[in-house]
Order: sequence, then structure tokens, then C-alpha cells
Amino acid sequence: MGHFSEPRPVLVGLFDTALKRVMASSIIVINPNSNEAVTAGIDTALAPLRMAGGPEIRCLTLKEGPPGIQSQYDVESVTLPLARLAKTLESDAGAFVIACFSDPGLHVVREAVKRPVLGIAECGVLTALTMGHRFGVIAILKASIVRHHRIWGAMGVTDRLAGERSIDMGVAELADRERTLGRMIEVGTKLRDDDGANTIVMGCAGMAPLRAQLQEALGIPVVEPTQAAVTMAIGRVRLGW
Repeated sequence: MGHFSEPRPVLVGLFDTALKRVMASSIIVINPNSNEAVTAGIDTALAPLRMAGGPEIRCLTLKEGPPGIQSQYDVESVTLPLARLAKTLESDAGAFVIACFSDPGLHVVREAVKRPVLGIAECGVLTALTMGHRFGVIAILKASIVRHHRIWGAMGVTDRLAGERSIDMGVAELADRERTLGRMIEVGTKLRDDDGANTIVMGCAGMAPLRAQLQEALGIPVVEPTQAAVTMAIGRVRLGW
């Protein structure tokens, strides 16, 4: 019979040192638009993920960004500024999260830094796929849907997409939370009842404060994608993936 030996003290010490170094790093969440209200809403939505012994979660606004990312032009305009900002923060970062549902600059930033970089659209949908067979997406504008479909095609998940519908409100309009929630419930109900979605992904980081209310109204799981991305980032940081 073989015998299990106790972990070598040196190896345990090295692991503890590495873990402490990783845990001292921050998860840096970057809102690529210049709307500080959106960043504040994201920051509040991430409160449940802040814990003793966990990595710090910092939410930043890209000052050079447009007020809202609502077109492909807006997406492309923030790509290089995002990469430059991430480079300046790399030494303090355990991971980066790009908090825009178009995942702007995702692959450029991944090339620019040697840290995990997560996009909220990608993470939001991957999380939804663990909660139901068919996911629905609530977009802000009809024009967003075409852009998002390119992401779902690249991810190979279109067969699991029940549908995507828009609330027809721009990023700035989301500050009217009562109206926004009403439209999201209306659209989410159609995704659930007409399209057959059994889980919903919120298609804009500016919707973040409304997740719990929307889920209660619809009675099916609702994924807030920045929460999903930061949850994944915490695992990546803690495990050194």
C-alpha cells in the first residue's frame, strides 16, 4: 500500500505566497462609454461579489468613449483607447472586464496585456447556457441586434438563441429606470412566451441595476452580464487560470 505524504512546507509556502500576490491584484471593470451614471450602476450591481479575502473590484470609465456605444462606429472608436488604458493598469490587474455588451476591443486588449480579459456579452451568454436550454437577449436598440448576432455566430451558439428583441431606448434613456423596467418586462415576456426563452440575458451594462426586479417579474433566470463576467474573473484570479 502506498502512503500519502504531507504537503511539503516549501511548496505550501510558495502556493500561499502566490495566492496572496494574486489576491492583491484588482479585477478592473472598464465601462467603455463616458457615461458615469452607467459606471455607478455597474459598481452597485457588483456589490454582492465583493468579499473579504477576495480580489478588489474596481470600476472605471473610459473618458474618451462616446456617451453610449450604440453603433459599430462607436465600438471601433473605443478599441485602441481600451487597449492603451489596460496597458497602463496591467501591473495592478489580476483580470480585466470590458463592460459593454458589444465586447468592444476584446481581442485587441487580450493581445495587449498578459492578464485575463473578459467580455460581458461572451460571459453573459455562456452563463445563460448553464441555466436553460434556450436564451433570449434584451437589446437596447434594433440596430444592436445585428451586431450581437455576429457575436453569437462567432461563439457558435445561434442554435440555442431563442430570440433577441429591443426595448428601443438609447443608453442615456436608461436613466429613467421605471420606464426602462417596464419595457424590459414587456420585451422579456415576449421572449419567454412567444420565443420560448427559458433564461434571459440583459443586453446592455446600463440595465445592471434592474436585474433582480426583472427576474422577479418574469419568473425565469435573468443574467446581468457584467456580474457574470466578474464572477468568472474572480475564479480566474483565484485559480491562476
